[in-house]
Amino acid sequence: MRFDGKVAIVTGGARGMGATHVRGLVAEGARVAVCDVLDDEGEALAGELPHARYCHLDVTDEAQWRSVVRTVEDTLGPVDVLVNNAGIMHYGGVEQQSPEHFRRTIDVNLVGAFLGMHTVLPGMRERGHGAVVNVSSAAGMTGFANGIGYVASKWGVRGMTKAAALDLAGTGVRVNSVHPGVIRTPMGETASPELFAHQPVARIGEPEEVTRMVLFLASDDASYTTGGEFLIDGGQTIGLRGHSSTTAD
Repeated sequence: MRFDGKVAIVTGGARGMGATHVRGLVAEGARVAVCDVLDDEGEALAGELPHARYCHLDVTDEAQWRSVVRTVEDTLGPVDVLVNNAGIMHYGGVEQQSPEHFRRTIDVNLVGAFLGMHTVLPGMRERGHGAVVNVSSAAGMTGFANGIGYVASKWGVRGMTKAAALDLAGTGVRVNSVHPGVIRTPMGETASPELFAHQPVARIGEPEEVTRMVLFLASDDASYTTGGEFLIDGGQTIGLRGHSSTTAD
């Protein structure tokens, strides 16, 4: 198994894609810290899995990050894998979204991922190995209307991933990002079917399809891969099917 003897932290791990990432890591031998603010769901998930424990974590709180990493190191071992999965979305365009909602989205989606790397990476650097997978979005590759804060945060995660990969060059630590499209999660299921009806793979994505990419990037199978961005979006970002352009002679 690819993660025998390894320790992973998954933020936003109590439900949705995060829970699927947790299950996938545990199934391949990892000891996993399920980190979230959804205490009941997180405790329940950790309780049903071997080698998993729940840690309450508000990803915007640096002190909580330090405390959680200490707890994980004391109980599970040094952190080998960090999956920055926690995320929120407030709908609203540039004129409609409140500054409070914009800032909150940036804090959770972008600052939260930064704090995770800021706290975990020194230990990985010291040990000479480790993998970070930042969950961005197809929205981090293009724009869409009525989601200004979400789009801004996910573009930020994409850029931050590349900068961090360069910062860690030569250390044995890799940093990559994944960019899901519309996925069957509590967040994704609120999306209009129009978002995926005309994409090349015209259906909603399943969390397991993202998890397979996350596990690849977190494992030694991806040992030659860092600073990369990996789409799991049904072709959403390449264009709409059934639309062609013609030019007059």
